[in-house]
Amino acid sequence: MSINYNLYAAFDEISGRFSSKTVIETAEGAAYTYADLRSESAKVANTLVSLGCRKGDRVSVQVAKSPQALFLYLGCLRAGCVFHPLNTGYKAHELDYFLSNAEPSVIVCDAADLSRIQELASLHGISNVLTLNADGSGSLSELVACNDSHFETAVCAPDDMASLLYSSGTTGVPKGIMLTHENLLSNGRTLVEFWGFSDRDVLLHALPIFHVHGLFVAVSCVLLAGGSMRWLSGFQIDQVLAELRRSTTMMGVPTYYTRLLADDRFGAEHAENMRLFVSGSAPLLEDTFYEFEARTGHRILERYGMSETGMNTSNPLFGERKAGTVGLPLPSVSVRVVDDYGVPVKSGEIGNIQVKGPNVFKGYWKLPEKTEQDFTHEGFFDSGDKGCFDNEGYLSIVGRAKDMVITGGLNVYPKEIELVIDELEGIVESAVIGVPHLDFGEAVIAVVVLKPGFPFEESELISQIKDTLSSFKVPKRILVREELPRNTMGKVQKAVLRSECESLFCV
Repeated sequence: MSINYNLYAAFDEISGRFSSKTVIETAEGAAYTYADLRSESAKVANTLVSLGCRKGDRVSVQVAKSPQALFLYLGCLRAGCVFHPLNTGYKAHELDYFLSNAEPSVIVCDAADLSRIQELASLHGISNVLTLNADGSGSLSELVACNDSHFETAVCAPDDMASLLYSSGTTGVPKGIMLTHENLLSNGRTLVEFWGFSDRDVLLHALPIFHVHGLFVAVSCVLLAGGSMRWLSGFQIDQVLAELRRSTTMMGVPTYYTRLLADDRFGAEHAENMRLFVSGSAPLLEDTFYEFEARTGHRILERYGMSETGMNTSNPLFGERKAGTVGLPLPSVSVRVVDDYGVPVKSGEIGNIQVKGPNVFKGYWKLPEKTEQDFTHEGFFDSGDKGCFDNEGYLSIVGRAKDMVITGGLNVYPKEIELVIDELEGIVESAVIGVPHLDFGEAVIAVVVLKPGFPFEESELISQIKDTLSSFKVPKRILVREELPRNTMGKVQKAVLRSECESLFCV
């Protein structure tokens, strides 16, 4: 009998052992068991098959977070379909590209967006458009309710595609990222072991589920360990404070932790039952790391991953968690830092981060040439990130290659400057970018957020930075914003800042 590498088959093995156990409980009091997960995902799979979906067909999904949205993901896996999650903030012109490129057999959207989605679907010859609302209602749910609760999970090979994600597209046309069943299963099992997940864990799940962090990392850790989730539609501070007391683990973006620290009610008593706080998707400031430890006694575990690879490195569950680093390479994952010629650099030297392992995606959808370009002949994926290892093998990320500023022919890594600025009195956070400059090619610019009431003296801040950094790294200008523009996962949108500031020196 051949092995079924379908990710759902691994989930199903666990759910059979914990059939009557509650796996999802919402803030509104709705609860679902592992048996419910099995039956509801079977109904979804049967529904997709009845609509004509075949193994490998894409199912595009732009819906609010709900238990039913999770059942839809699991049902896609069971049917052997490819789950294509879409950010709920995408507008019509963005969706037009994704639907044209992904060529889905089915689109699922919120009822409020039905007319615009139907219009796009018609343009691209997609006949199946269903609705699923935040409360679980919709035409999809009506069809699901009429279907059988038994389904024979599709047999999949390790490299069969399980999900299709798209890059953010901030530097060009978004690229489709083909994630296989093996990619998701191997990474999930590695994280369960490395982070110590078990059936005793209760994960506070406040993340969106159209992204790697909330869908693949968080959900896989729970379902592969037999744990449970406190399922929140989003990060609402009152709900999070209440649910922390009933949870053992939490995954979040750095913004979640800064919001907790900004609330005077948050203290060590909220973390008494917690064993692990994980942060990712954006850099965690060292100040946040240390302030959180002082407030709760817990050191946040920071890790490093990306859509193309899942998780690559992590600070250890047991052992030193170093602020400002993303930890050590995970078991079965090879991470190296090389120069522009592919030669590994020494500890402490900045270079290009490359990754190899069963977690790394199979390639870009419909872009074989780009796939070949981004992989070395040894099978390492060029992440596009810049970083360095310290003498103990901990990795630090200094920025994206596309964010590197070249001023007067010299390379400047924004993260190095941001770390200096963030240490200055009165600074909440900063973002460093490069903008066109007639003499230097690019000029270094810093955009900062100040603490309330703190007086801003641009020349004084620049003078303080000069005391620490080489002159070519010192920002030519420092601009103040009330907040930095971020995407839904908390990452600073430097492309937005560059667009706003590109005419600053009027080249």
